[in-house]
Amino acid sequence: MTNEVGEAAAPEALLSVRDLQVHYPLRSGILQRRVGAVKAVDGVSLDVARGTTYGLVGESGCGKSTLGRAVLRLEEPTAGSVHLDGRDVLALGAEELRRERKRMQMVFQDPLASLDPRQTVESALTEPLAVHRVPGGPSAWRTRVRGLLERVGLPAGAGAKYPHEFSGGQRQRVGIARALVLDPALLVADEPVSALDVSVQAQVLVLLEELQRDLGLTYLVIAHDLAVVKHVSTTVGVMYLGGLVEEGPSGELYDRPLHPYTRALLSAAPVPDPVAEAARERVRLVGDLPSPADPPTGCRFRTRCPWVQETRCHDERPQLRVLPGHSPRHRVACHFAEDVEAGRLVPHRGADPAQLAQGPAVAGP
Repeated sequence: MTNEVGEAAAPEALLSVRDLQVHYPLRSGILQRRVGAVKAVDGVSLDVARGTTYGLVGESGCGKSTLGRAVLRLEEPTAGSVHLDGRDVLALGAEELRRERKRMQMVFQDPLASLDPRQTVESALTEPLAVHRVPGGPSAWRTRVRGLLERVGLPAGAGAKYPHEFSGGQRQRVGIARALVLDPALLVADEPVSALDVSVQAQVLVLLEELQRDLGLTYLVIAHDLAVVKHVSTTVGVMYLGGLVEEGPSGELYDRPLHPYTRALLSAAPVPDPVAEAARERVRLVGDLPSPADPPTGCRFRTRCPWVQETRCHDERPQLRVLPGHSPRHRVACHFAEDVEAGRLVPHRGADPAQLAQGPAVAGP
């Protein structure tokens, strides 16, 4: 990973995002003059190494899904750059982008909504092969689709059925198969298991891990569920109000969270051990997520942070940095992360230690 926005991506990075912005204009009046902007994504930089999984986590409204769509140019970024295997995706013309889309595909949260109910599964999966003029013709395409459906664990004859004839887990397998039919290098999975039962979630996650191992895939997984991100990710990025507030190797970030927001998210996730659950610290946040149309000055988390400090937190936006004693790949955007970790700062803003023990008050996904 890089420490500065302007630095080049690591040599092993398949996906490199630099200072990505997605702003939606706000207009008012008869003449519809621009009066502001919704800053859905506001200066995000990240690298995803080839063959690994980058888990992007945050509560609803933080901009993570918008970022995933912007990477694939399903949303047009306002500024920044996206490089796939060294090629600038944002500089591609329409025809070049159509060809490049074979290498980057998306798995959607709701596979039923993303599939045409009037098409059989086989028809839906052969359509991309026809659109991209994959050599072989209809007979070879059907053979390819049937093999892929079997590969994702669907029964024989699944291709002849319609989307509504499948269970939720089977529909998501269809969605994964459709994303894989063009042999992509990168999969962006937006909440891929959030609509599924817990037992089915585990099966789909195991399938994604097997496909990554066998096909050498690279994943950008977007989720609000910390347990999902923990078990599938090599690297985790925590997003808040349009920007990354912490990023690091999965195990290290979960064991030693540095940002107050990451601490709050982790404390809100239940622990299966009742003794550990009763004893662990809880970080209680105050207030709601601010509007991306009017984000706070300085640190954007300061309006909810139990450790906020006057002046610096209000005036200066923190940048991602490495703390002494931590992995160079573990970065945090907090002015006082060292003091919070060492216990040198006392929580305030109504979040004293007694209130910290009352339980999480983090907005739900």
